[in-house]
Amino acid sequence: MVIWFFINFGTENHHFIPINMKQIITHFTDDDLYKLSMCCAVIDNYPRAMVKYMFVDRNNTVYPEGFADELNRQIATLESVVVTEEELDFMKRKCYYIPNWFYPYLKGFRFSKDWVKAWQDEEGHLHLEIEGYWANTILLEVKLLAIISELFYIMTGQTDKLDYEKYYTKAYDKASRLLGAGCCYSDFGTRRRASFEAEDVVVRAMKDCQNSQKWSGTFVGTSNVYLAMKYDLTPVGTMAHEFVCAIAAMYGPQMANYMAMEAWRNTFRGALGTFLYDSFGWHVFSLNFSEDFANLFKGLRIDSGDNYEQLQKIVAKYKSLGIDPRSKQVIFSNALDTDRAIKIHEYAKDYCLPSFGIGTHFTNDFEGVVPMNIVIKLVAAKITESWDFYNDTCKLSEDKGKHTGKPEVIRRYMDTIKFKED
Repeated sequence: MVIWFFINFGTENHHFIPINMKQIITHFTDDDLYKLSMCCAVIDNYPRAMVKYMFVDRNNTVYPEGFADELNRQIATLESVVVTEEELDFMKRKCYYIPNWFYPYLKGFRFSKDWVKAWQDEEGHLHLEIEGYWANTILLEVKLLAIISELFYIMTGQTDKLDYEKYYTKAYDKASRLLGAGCCYSDFGTRRRASFEAEDVVVRAMKDCQNSQKWSGTFVGTSNVYLAMKYDLTPVGTMAHEFVCAIAAMYGPQMANYMAMEAWRNTFRGALGTFLYDSFGWHVFSLNFSEDFANLFKGLRIDSGDNYEQLQKIVAKYKSLGIDPRSKQVIFSNALDTDRAIKIHEYAKDYCLPSFGIGTHFTNDFEGVVPMNIVIKLVAAKITESWDFYNDTCKLSEDKGKHTGKPEVIRRYMDTIKFKED
């Protein structure tokens, strides 16, 4: 397929340049496991819910002229991406906790370009909105972010900086350091990878290093289901903030964590037992985290705030419930690199069972290439299509300045749950 790009050279000369643009996403399970597990839980608990998502570029990037047009073409190609029997068989074998009824749903699933609107403003900034049934649109986020990231490097002529032979060595070295330090870790890098090949190289290098000798640490696997299948690894992941944020839109933020934990228990019966607690900060979550939930869930994931402070809050909560925190897993996933993970591990191993989900540092760490700082966040929901209005929601981060949503909604939620910023 030949796509014609409109390239602007200066202020006067404009040219059309033919570029044989590849389809970026070609595998249905080239996605993070947590999107599929959440999709299952959504169908099970909120089958008629509808949602809206919003794209945010925290770097306020100016995208190349014509970027949104090509992005829309890439979105249209998703309509041809369907799950294969090989992918279904792999998930049935590895994801024992997913109920069998979910697989016929995946087999019949089809993307629609009509769920997404993407455009650029006069300054070249990218805008993207998603709307539709939650069970459908939930499978778009990671794929769209991966497309945007890879497409940006293609259209800005940076793909010649992606030296995959050197990158294999770089990833192997990271793995040897983490494994040698005793770290238990996973690849979480699909969303902002430099390219599909970059993540493929990383996962291959990590597995090769793991198999090269006996280590005190463990490469657990990858969040990317397709690459887990390709390299016979375990796909890892549970949930994202959107699960709690959508429930907050439908019912209010005070009890959203409680309702999310109940829904998760209803679908997975104790499996996939790592809860992402920081959608609205530690305080309101801790009020919802009763002893039965603390015993049910195997652990918690820290995705914002100071890792050490958050860990001590978790430790104190478990102790207050009479639970030994050293028996509980704490997954760290907040903007980690190799050095930070090793340092946290040395500290945390005396308090809990630490584990690490590392993303962009693994899949977009090429010399001379600046990783994108992009997210897609759920911003509104309604429990049924029969409602004639949506309720707004937001995400309140423990990292100051990283709240996501309309300013007035953020303030309302902060006031409602007494959220305090340091």
